[in-house]
Amino acid sequence: MKVIAAFLLAKLAGNENPTSDDLKKIFESVGAEIDETKIDLLFSLIKDHDVTELIAVGREKMAALSSGGPAVAMVAAGGGGGATTANEPVAETKKKVEEVKEESSDGDGMMGLFD
Repeated sequence: MKVIAAFLLAKLAGNENPTSDDLKKIFESVGAEIDETKIDLLFSLIKDHDVTELIAVGREKMAALSSGGPAVAMVAAGGGGGATTANEPVAETKKKVEEVKEESSDGDGMMGLFD
């Protein structure tokens, strides 16, 4: 991840075509360990691609992984029966949390960490 960050930092600084030497200089400037195999791997993977296009593709993939996408749509489409069974474990969990709160006591009248 730090190799990618250094590459993007070099691009942000105005270097349109950063080299491995540029990344090494960035690592040296902050005292970070230089892993030449990871630097070489990065350059081999992005050699024929535009970085802005790669970022756009990555954003699309991350959007597909967002929580609340297909799973929420499936529960909503399932109707009342599916929603009721989905809420039952939540109610049981709330009861358990309340029981744990009632059981915990600090004894000295001071507030507990989670009260």
